[in-house]
Amino acid sequence: MKFSTREDIEAPIEYVFSQVSDFPGLERSALRRGAEVQRVDELRRLGPGMIWDTAFDLRGKRRRMQVELVEMDPPNSMRLVSRAATLHGELWVDLVAMSRGRTRLTLAAELTPQNLSARLMLQSLKLAKSSVTKRFEIRVATYARDLEDRYSRRA
Repeated sequence: MKFSTREDIEAPIEYVFSQVSDFPGLERSALRRGAEVQRVDELRRLGPGMIWDTAFDLRGKRRRMQVELVEMDPPNSMRLVSRAATLHGELWVDLVAMSRGRTRLTLAAELTPQNLSARLMLQSLKLAKSSVTKRFEIRVATYARDLEDRYSRRA
């Protein structure tokens, strides 16, 4: 199952990339929302090979997932892969400079079931795809507006 959306952000591509790749900040945000996040790699710098063990509540159950940064091309793109017992996923983040002060953010996610229960869960998501896609788009749009606000306050 695939989801994708794009947003134009009133900020330079370098700033937007620095924010979407601010993994310590994203970790803190996930912790505030009730998730557990633990970085488990030995890397000292930002780049492919970064790995996190995560746990979060979804549909009334505690889910565990490992997330790995597998590709990174600053300031244009990155790709993350997630693995759980029942579900694998990929997240693509692409940035395009529309002008010196405007950036297009494209986010695409794909979920792949690994067993029958995950296949049934994705099937129920497909039945509600329009509402799930709408929530995904709203979440990304809110994040984009927050990035714009932070950029305008610092300038």
